[in-house]
Amino acid sequence: MSISTIEPETDAKPARPAVDPRVLHERRERRLRIILPILALTLAIGVWEFLVWYNEVPHYLIPAPSLIAKTLVTDWATLMQSAAFTVKLTLLSLALAIIGGVSLGMIFALSRPIEMSLFPFAVILQVTPVIAIAPLILIYVSNTFAALLICAWIVAFFPILSNTAIGLRSADHNLRDLFRLYQATPWQRLKHLLIPSALPYFMAALKIAGGLSLIGAVVAEFVAGTAGQNTGLASRILESSFRNEIPRMFAALFLVSLLGVVIFLITSWLSRAVLGHWHESEIKREG
Repeated sequence: MSISTIEPETDAKPARPAVDPRVLHERRERRLRIILPILALTLAIGVWEFLVWYNEVPHYLIPAPSLIAKTLVTDWATLMQSAAFTVKLTLLSLALAIIGGVSLGMIFALSRPIEMSLFPFAVILQVTPVIAIAPLILIYVSNTFAALLICAWIVAFFPILSNTAIGLRSADHNLRDLFRLYQATPWQRLKHLLIPSALPYFMAALKIAGGLSLIGAVVAEFVAGTAGQNTGLASRILESSFRNEIPRMFAALFLVSLLGVVIFLITSWLSRAVLGHWHESEIKREG
């Protein structure tokens, strides 16, 4: 009597590898970061639309979101031309603030006497409202764009300067002594010690300065608009308020807000890209 052996099934599918719970948690969190703000914004717009329709609010008081969207489509060419001017002014002022703030911050970190001499002037520029000095700048600077650029630069300059100087001085003193012990060159100290210690401070300042450069640009455009000079989105807002074109004013205001959100998202992404692999402020922890 022979005993037959049972052959294992060869067409059985291999078991799927288990997914790391941390990966699932990160995926879920990434989806929620996108879905929840969209849902909240959609709900807010829906409530706004309903309240305007239900209470029959006139469009010259508070326009409905649907009317604002229609105005965006109707005046797209004019609004985009103004938006391009505001974007150009904002990005140039931010770039100049980065160049000037980082350069002067490095000088301040390397020379205490220079810092004590020049830092009060930087503080004066920071605490003086730009709307108060913008008319003077527009008078003394003949080129309108250059005058607006100076106003926006003043607003965005100080956070870059202050945080860069603090970051360069925040390097660990034990590491400073170690670099000095091994006779590192100034370039080596700057590249391997000072810049890494200053990067978190600089990236935090960049997030702030990005929004401030937009605020400075809009405020400067408002001042220029009251003087009869046609510039960017702020002048469209001012012009619409004079003509009682409230939907167009809300459309321009929406573009300003959208530009601010885009700047914040870009600077936040840049901060994660630069610091995400090594600095505690951007490293993702489980739980």
